[in-house]
Amino acid sequence: MAAGLGALRILVIDDNAQMRTILGTVLSAAGVGHLHYAPDGRSGLTALVQIQPDLCFVDYEMPVMNGLDFISNVRAIASPLSVMPIIMLTGHADEPRLRAARDRGVSEFLCKPVSAKTILSRLQVAILHPREFIRSTTYFGPDRRRRTQSDHHGPRRRKSDHTAVVEL
Repeated sequence: MAAGLGALRILVIDDNAQMRTILGTVLSAAGVGHLHYAPDGRSGLTALVQIQPDLCFVDYEMPVMNGLDFISNVRAIASPLSVMPIIMLTGHADEPRLRAARDRGVSEFLCKPVSAKTILSRLQVAILHPREFIRSTTYFGPDRRRRTQSDHHGPRRRKSDHTAVVEL
């Protein structure tokens, strides 16, 4: 992974300067060649258009524009940026926050306090194993399904699909 990281453009959006420094130090040490920073979601959107990053780390809670609103804005952009992987950072990893981020189209989730290992692990998953994007009437973002079912043998995966369906 390190050989290809030099070409990556990563945008780090966090209102905490110390967190921006931590992420930047880890990513730089791993070989990421182009790091950019923003202190809030609104500044992040401006930077996004200017630098066209390959991936973004964004904090959940920030003044001016929070991470959820940033994600919604990115997913609504009519450009290839709409499918950019977004890794959300938060110090509060309760289920309602996780669901809210997932429902807005976050790619990965990273809980604070972070370590170099967890930062690079999420980066690796986002870059080397990108999830397919899904568009429906109420959602646009990465496929939420992460598990593969070993007992699945056909096109339908939901239990309800199997009860009253006759295959011809």
